[in-house]
Amino acid sequence: MRTNREKLVMQAVQGGISHPLSGRNPYKTNRDGLGEILPGVGGISYNVKVGDSAFGWAGDHIEPGVSMKITDSSRSAEKYGLEFLACVGNKARVVDGEAKGAEGIVTGTHGGIDHVLIYFPDEDQEKMKIGDEILIKAWGQGLKLLDYPEIKAYNLDPSFMDKMRITESHGILEVPVTAEVPAHLMGSGIGSASTALGDYDITTGDEEIRELGLDKLKLGDIVYLKDCDNTYGREYRKGAGSVGIVIHSDCVKMGHGPGVTTLLTSKRDIIKPVLNPNANIAHYLDLR
Repeated sequence: MRTNREKLVMQAVQGGISHPLSGRNPYKTNRDGLGEILPGVGGISYNVKVGDSAFGWAGDHIEPGVSMKITDSSRSAEKYGLEFLACVGNKARVVDGEAKGAEGIVTGTHGGIDHVLIYFPDEDQEKMKIGDEILIKAWGQGLKLLDYPEIKAYNLDPSFMDKMRITESHGILEVPVTAEVPAHLMGSGIGSASTALGDYDITTGDEEIRELGLDKLKLGDIVYLKDCDNTYGREYRKGAGSVGIVIHSDCVKMGHGPGVTTLLTSKRDIIKPVLNPNANIAHYLDLR
């Protein structure tokens, strides 16, 4: 597939491992109006990795692996710069602390909390601590598919795209995915002004997710969002289609669920999903 990858700019971006978050009142209001006390975003998740189920955890919006961000709130432009430039599949490296030199892979970006999520091997995570600095070779924003100008690419390292086993057929891109998600199930994050930052959630409050098999989704799964236009934001559009990656776990809040970071999108029906249970970043990059 012809792209402009030789023209893409590769830049260093850097942040620290974030601390897990909570409010003074730790209760999270679930879909039944009841308060639950659960772990949430941030930190180092030792036992939650890409390739694991996105469901069933005693947690809310759990981020697999290592979560990083710029924690100084006065550096908002840099905070967004990190989240915007880091792309799925980018190489990451710990640059200080006991785990200095450890190498990982970006697996997603989480909107609202502005986290970048990174896979590291278990033995490296054991050496890490909160605040350790991680440098990412950010490469991918601005990617164009030269023979498919109506398909927009975001948040996608070209070297990872090569691993996704995408094929071309008569002007259509055929993309392996683990599941197809109808547009009416997309919730929190819809209406966002930018697809190049963060994610938006598959809502999981209705029994339909089990009927469609979406309760079997795994962290790191590549999924197809039917009738979802993510070209310059996020909205419903009949005939549009988007491909994304599941980046965090299910949630107890209304309007929330597993988050999806956009990788490819088109206003026209020229992205064809091909169901494949192995369409997961953990499988493609041998991360397990």
